[in-house]
Amino acid sequence: MRTLLHFVVIAATFLVLSRFLPGLHVTGWVPALLAAVILAIVNAVVRPILFLITLPLTILTLGLFLLLLNALMLMFTAWIVPGLSVNGWGTAIFAALILSIVGMMWKSLTRDESLRLA
Repeated sequence: MRTLLHFVVIAATFLVLSRFLPGLHVTGWVPALLAAVILAIVNAVVRPILFLITLPLTILTLGLFLLLLNALMLMFTAWIVPGLSVNGWGTAIFAALILSIVGMMWKSLTRDESLRLA
């Protein structure tokens, strides 16, 4: 159930970002939900491979290259999902940063306290 709610939260974030961020366009709830699911799949399958390939660059930039990697995953998702478009790297970087922050907040709010070590 938490996973489905996570997708809804990320979809809502896509919709809110499309209202306030010029260059990010989402045509409705269905493309936003599809984008949330596809982004999760892309982050689970493609991102680890690219992370390993670009690890020296990530180390050299002290982790800042991960922002570009997240933006690239968002642009790849926009390429796959009809109804979602991202115009430009600046928009992609900012949107990926906001989506990452929302995802981290969601995970910290919904973590299972019984799994924590004392």
